[in-house]
Amino acid sequence: MTEMSQPSTSVPSPRRLSMRNLRAAAAMALICAALAGCTGEQFQKGYILPPNALEQIPIGASQDQVLIVMGTPSTVATLNGEVFYYISQRSERKVAFMNQQVVDQRVIAIYFDKNRQVQRLANYGLQDGKIFDFISRTTPTSGQELSYLTPLFKLLSFN
Repeated sequence: MTEMSQPSTSVPSPRRLSMRNLRAAAAMALICAALAGCTGEQFQKGYILPPNALEQIPIGASQDQVLIVMGTPSTVATLNGEVFYYISQRSERKVAFMNQQVVDQRVIAIYFDKNRQVQRLANYGLQDGKIFDFISRTTPTSGQELSYLTPLFKLLSFN
């Protein structure tokens, strides 16, 4: 009697399938991790404004109260009294290893009178390439004040 040999159908073992799936999953995780490294980043330089900080400083508040709420200013100037400047810049890059693009530049100015009481607040930024106060919604026209703010914004612009 002769035995007929049947063609062997190669059925992969469950262990072999799980190893193949594990390798595929590891390869996908590696590709996802590599692509995640290429996503954009945001950078904050300078002063970070605490939430609702400007609302906590009423006109007439003392200089000490401003220091408690806002912290140490980036720079101080004397323009018919004292002025605290808090300077910040936000930039981002869309893809890793590319140059940063400036998204926002701000100079928060707190003006004091001779008695060291808050006289007015200003939140300067750039709008359409011009220095703009986002609180009073105006462009400063005072020659002395404008001549001090312009170099600050130029210094912040590293482009």
